[in-house]
Amino acid sequence: MPRRPHLDPTIGERIQSRRLLRGWSVRYAASRSGISHATWSRIERGLQAADNRFVLAAIAAALECAPVDLTGTAMPAGDRAAIAAQASMASVRTALVDIDLAEPAAGTARPITELTRDHELLRDHWRRCDFAAAGRLLPRLLRDVHAATTGKDREPALRLLFDASWVASSTARSLGYPAEAWLGAERSRDVAEALGDEILVGYAAFGRAMAALSCGSFGRGLTLAKRAAHNLEPRAGQPRAQAVLGSLYVACAYASRALKQADGYQTWASAAHELALRTGDTTTHWLYFGPTNLNFWRIAADADGDDPERAVATAQSTDPTRIDAMIRRIYFYTDVARAYAQLAGMTDSAVRYLVVAERAAPQFVHSSPLIRETVHGLLRNSAPQRSGAPLRGLCERMGIAAERLPS
Repeated sequence: MPRRPHLDPTIGERIQSRRLLRGWSVRYAASRSGISHATWSRIERGLQAADNRFVLAAIAAALECAPVDLTGTAMPAGDRAAIAAQASMASVRTALVDIDLAEPAAGTARPITELTRDHELLRDHWRRCDFAAAGRLLPRLLRDVHAATTGKDREPALRLLFDASWVASSTARSLGYPAEAWLGAERSRDVAEALGDEILVGYAAFGRAMAALSCGSFGRGLTLAKRAAHNLEPRAGQPRAQAVLGSLYVACAYASRALKQADGYQTWASAAHELALRTGDTTTHWLYFGPTNLNFWRIAADADGDDPERAVATAQSTDPTRIDAMIRRIYFYTDVARAYAQLAGMTDSAVRYLVVAERAAPQFVHSSPLIRETVHGLLRNSAPQRSGAPLRGLCERMGIAAERLPS
């Protein structure tokens, strides 16, 4: 008998609801996804965490919806900053719609020095995962920089507009808004083409590929990243191009892993590895490409690709502090936690990584439906009366109550 729906349904409940609306059995729905009916049933009943990106994308494709339709938007509980970050996305979306280079800009341009100062502040907020502060800055900055593109400072304004649009895309992706992430990446592409800068065109393609991956469109993400990498390879000797090219290789590898293309995964991962050995850890274009970031991606691919042991092994040989940007390290902490959560008897290790992540970037953790699913799974595997204080505290701060667990 289906569970009574809650005002804040779990991912499993959303999956069950959409399947029942179709009139499909679990066995039939699972056959459309390539997932075993036992796994599908366990996810619906809340007995298995629905925090695997590859599995969620397969279920969403079977149900003919987007992954975000199944995950929803996390309720940030008492985290006012996380609530503000979520609320800011409506204004950011409107600003991204407004800054069309084909249309005249509204308003009077501010001095380029003032815009540059605000942009540096925006980058700092983004790097530290302070999405509420970034969300407050973005709408006005996007419009003001757009206005400046029609004046004497057109080229520097266009470069600021490219970067602000990319930050908007990344912020939207981090908060669970893939459509807005795609729009921001498309705005970056428009600016890159207006500048005639082939490296920025490749950079924008990486943003579009990332937005496609967050939508569960792995085939589209692979196509975008592969084409852009091919176009950029003649510039592989230029330091400014290398971080973009390496990031495109990584996106190709991750998409290939999701599509179960083992040979493709190895080919693209090897290309990224060889380039990373040449570049070392970099900060070019704030992509942080290099051996450390490549390990972050390997951990994510293994956590989503049913190889948590290898993800944990990679994590144990990786120093995340080599990248001085929480916007990248936060994925390391949470992906390692997801890997540990898949291993028997490793609940304490998973919780430890989640608590580190929460202390470093609470808005990210409290806004992530996938992290909520991981915490639900950890709570299921550790009965409330036996769960440790760190897990109980994490549940309390995220608004996760034991009564939401299946009986």
